[in-house]
Amino acid sequence: MNGAHDLGGMHGFGPIDPEVDEPVFHHEWERRILALTLASGAMGKWNIDMSRHARENQPPAQYLANSYYQTWLVGLEKLLLEAGLISAEELVSGSAAGALPENLAKKVLKADMVPAVLSRGDQFHMDDDVAAKFAVGGRVRVLNDHPTHHTRAPRYVRGHCGVVERDHGVFVFADANAQGNKIPQHVYNVYFTAQELWGPEADAKDGVCVDLWDGHLETA
Repeated sequence: MNGAHDLGGMHGFGPIDPEVDEPVFHHEWERRILALTLASGAMGKWNIDMSRHARENQPPAQYLANSYYQTWLVGLEKLLLEAGLISAEELVSGSAAGALPENLAKKVLKADMVPAVLSRGDQFHMDDDVAAKFAVGGRVRVLNDHPTHHTRAPRYVRGHCGVVERDHGVFVFADANAQGNKIPQHVYNVYFTAQELWGPEADAKDGVCVDLWDGHLETA
């Protein structure tokens, strides 16, 4: 979707001013939000792309005003409500009205399990024998689509042409995964010149590489 989260290539937001020796968490509540997100995700009611869409699907003013972990909290609240794991009343009160169903209670992520879960990560590479639609060295164009759902195709590359630098293999198509559909597609590293993206005033030596799926591309 075209939300405030997709700021790539846009002007007017000022320079990036990285914080020197930035801590992992600025406040204790941020640590708690990360823990709640991991523990809730362990129940298997949604996937990472659904989580991304829940975070990005906010009014622009709210999204831009939120800190990083405030956005995580907004997304988690949406997911918990949509999955029926909590009620609106429980969210307001901060207290559970009842126990988790037994099948979900068995999936509780305990503290001693966290290092193994984080190191394992999620498996998005797929073994499906899917033919590649595009070859390394070929010119492609990013579809000028503007979906209302989650997409991993940045807005600033849509409609522009690039060259396939690498075929990473077959992975879950993130856009469909956010809607609960597990579709295998090739992922390509595509190189775009800066002048292609931002016009002749851009430096001819500069360029950008973006990883994109079959579903984002067409032959140029």
